[in-house]
Amino acid sequence: MATIRSGRHGRIPHITLNSDGRPHPIMNAATISILVIGLVAFVLGITMANVSHPGLGLAIPAAVLGLVALLGGLCAQMVSATREQRVLIVTGIIVGFVGLALGLAHGGLGG
Repeated sequence: MATIRSGRHGRIPHITLNSDGRPHPIMNAATISILVIGLVAFVLGITMANVSHPGLGLAIPAAVLGLVALLGGLCAQMVSATREQRVLIVTGIIVGFVGLALGLAHGGLGG
């Protein structure tokens, strides 16, 4: 028995943060912002952890950006509308927290 295939094979799957079918432009921008800020804090923290004498030049931005990602992510989590937004927000919170912790461990926010 032959199966009937639709003409959709070979296409790249459509990825969206609006799985509920309604647009959420402000929440989508906040979601991506939290993820990017958290990733920057994480990269700064990891870079600082691998340098012998990083100084406060990396510790303070890592700690501040990590704190922004953590607190902003917690607020964004409260008003998020879709599961996809929540997944990216929690990812941003986690990597932001790691960046914050590494920044604090090397003297950020405390001198």
